[in-house]
Amino acid sequence: MQVTTSEDGAGWLAFFRDLTARGLAGVKLVTSDAHAGLVSAIGATLPGAAWQRCRTHYAANLMSATPKSSWGWVKALLHSIYDQPDAEAVHAQFDRVVDALAEKLPTVADHLEQARADILAFTTFPKEIWRQIWSNNPNERLNREIRRRTDVVGIFPDRTSIIRLVGAVLAEQHDEWAEGRRYLGLDVLARAQAVNTTKEVPTDLPLQAITA
Repeated sequence: MQVTTSEDGAGWLAFFRDLTARGLAGVKLVTSDAHAGLVSAIGATLPGAAWQRCRTHYAANLMSATPKSSWGWVKALLHSIYDQPDAEAVHAQFDRVVDALAEKLPTVADHLEQARADILAFTTFPKEIWRQIWSNNPNERLNREIRRRTDVVGIFPDRTSIIRLVGAVLAEQHDEWAEGRRYLGLDVLARAQAVNTTKEVPTDLPLQAITA
């Protein structure tokens, strides 16, 4: 387990380097928010992996660029992009949404257009796993549980004690995903592994602290 004192670019880079040193390979897709330090670390350590910008985090980013009075219908339009039956329909609906926004909210339309490749990376993969890969909500829930457990302790005497507690939480979640409620089936994983991910995440972003 990799333990770091802050969520900055250097910490994420060390985290992913540790994973690859321990044998992580063949990664096809990484889903995360768009903080530059994290994205840069992914690109530097997992060449060839596609990057999916978490739809939940992106919605929050888009909301910040949208007038408050308009967010309700803009949010509905954004959700309509994901509520399509196949990849072709997703991309077609994206185009319609951008066109619908361009006249009334050109800044919002531009924001969405610039994020096109990042938030639609999931469409390259089998539809059966879209819900599992278009956001990192399960990881966020796991992080909240880790924070809840660690807040009870407050101050840890050393790193060993942190690893012992957090490791137990991670082991519980691993067992649930592997046995109790399998997160991804082996058959669809095999098909996802066959996907040719040609677009790599950018590697020239500066490593900077994560602020949210």
